[in-house]
Amino acid sequence: MANLTINGKSINVDVEDDTPLLWAIRENVGLTGTKYGCGIAQCGACTIHIDGVAMRSCGISVSEAVGKQITTIEGLAAANGALHKVQQAWIKNDVPQCGYCQAGMIMAVAALLKEKPKPTDKDIDETITNICRCGTFQQVREAIHAAANA
Repeated sequence: MANLTINGKSINVDVEDDTPLLWAIRENVGLTGTKYGCGIAQCGACTIHIDGVAMRSCGISVSEAVGKQITTIEGLAAANGALHKVQQAWIKNDVPQCGYCQAGMIMAVAALLKEKPKPTDKDIDETITNICRCGTFQQVREAIHAAANA
């Protein structure tokens, strides 16, 4: 049994310590916005924030996350329901096609903008390594700049 703090709530999950955090979030907690993509922390579909840092949840065990603040895509919006500026930019710039990678991409971008409020294209290229099979990278870049200017 592990106690996790997810989106500001303390939640007990009955899993083995080495269970990937991704599966505890999806299967035990029921927050399915965090997606399974590759299972080897390469594609970024499972990106969440741990203590404010973008991390790929398939490569982190539940035991490594105990005592840390975990934020999923479901917890990114404000408490009053207002969408995060990255989510707003995604909608305004019509970024998603299939949408599968978008939750992880949005989480990675939100962390980037927290660290670098006005990222350059080089910052974006170096930091946002999430994979989008639909190839919406130009729309992603435009949305990142729009969110930075919001």
